[in-house]
Amino acid sequence: MARTTVTAFPSAMRSADLVPRFEEQGYGDAQVAARRRWIEERAGVVLRHVGAAPLPTPAMRGKVENPIGVAQVPLGLAGPLLVHGEHARGLFYVPLATNEGALVRSYERGMVTLTRAGGAAVHLYLDENRVAPAFFLDSVEEAYRFVDELAADFAEIRAAAEATTRHGRLLRLEPRAVGREVMVNFCYSTGDAHGMNMIVRATDAACRWIIAHGRARGYSIFSGLDGEKQAGGGLLAGGKGKRVVAGARLPARLLQTYLHVSAGDLAELWRHTVTGKIQAGAIGYNGHYANGLAALFIACGQDVANLANSAVGMTQFEELAGGDLYASVTLPSLTVATVGGGTALGTAHECLELLGCAGAGGARKLAEVAAATLLAGELSMGAALASGEFVNAHETYGRNRPEADLKPAPAPETS
Repeated sequence: MARTTVTAFPSAMRSADLVPRFEEQGYGDAQVAARRRWIEERAGVVLRHVGAAPLPTPAMRGKVENPIGVAQVPLGLAGPLLVHGEHARGLFYVPLATNEGALVRSYERGMVTLTRAGGAAVHLYLDENRVAPAFFLDSVEEAYRFVDELAADFAEIRAAAEATTRHGRLLRLEPRAVGREVMVNFCYSTGDAHGMNMIVRATDAACRWIIAHGRARGYSIFSGLDGEKQAGGGLLAGGKGKRVVAGARLPARLLQTYLHVSAGDLAELWRHTVTGKIQAGAIGYNGHYANGLAALFIACGQDVANLANSAVGMTQFEELAGGDLYASVTLPSLTVATVGGGTALGTAHECLELLGCAGAGGARKLAEVAAATLLAGELSMGAALASGEFVNAHETYGRNRPEADLKPAPAPETS
């Protein structure tokens, strides 16, 4: 089959160049197969694995457009992880989908160490989501009056917003005037859903009420203030998702036996790398939140683009009297869901079931498991760096070389 390479679109595009839509966007099995054959012929490839997964194609409606099949990612299991949360309690085995060798092994090492130390304590402080439209006024005086009117009109604004949804609740408004514009955080409770589409619709209805009652001459539904799928300093204060903190005290004996470091080693590593993070202009401080979150998000059907805001946070390593370590992670803007989106599809639903987090009532539990998982990952990576084992671990677990070419490297004990 000859490969067809298109270097530029013609000025008058032919209908044959468009991805086939079919009726009702083409989510039937036959339509998805036909679309896949169409691109196979044009690209000169055979997409055997893309079309082989058993996920029902009609279930993709509302999740993806122009479907041709599914992507496949290796799925590993890390644990046991002992969690002491309000919603997540007990031993967990965490599914992680990744192509990065050594990642699952590293998180597992941290989990086992945490579990031997008595587990991770986890607390959820805040659970909400937000949209921040910008309103346009004619002067700074009008902007000032607009802020006052928002407070007086809150009941009517909330009624307009909540008329569009059965699940979203408008909690409060947080206005911020900049010149003659006013950005307003509309803060919502969204239950077990991420709920971004839901609250954008609700906010748009509220904005229309505000404009109709003469409070501003116009608005833009997104001002950029709320940090949706972007990293920003404002996320450290929380409010974009769930604010979760996980921590544990690790005895000196366990640190040496299972992580091959002392509390002083980890505290010194923390101090040195904080300096580097400041020089880099980093937002927050952590070793690799994005690694564990990406693997957990892919496994559990989360909106992976929310890594940008979810991975903003703080890791702390503190040396205690007697050589023990107190380690903690703070995730101020963690966005996870257990209903809606891809959470009910195929392997994602199964992975959520594996964690006991599937469906209604599971989102806060998933957030607590995620925080404990990241604490394990920070401990393991920090220890690998402080002990000098980081490179050897990746040589052993993370290289796609023939087995005969691999040289043995000491693996940290985990059980």
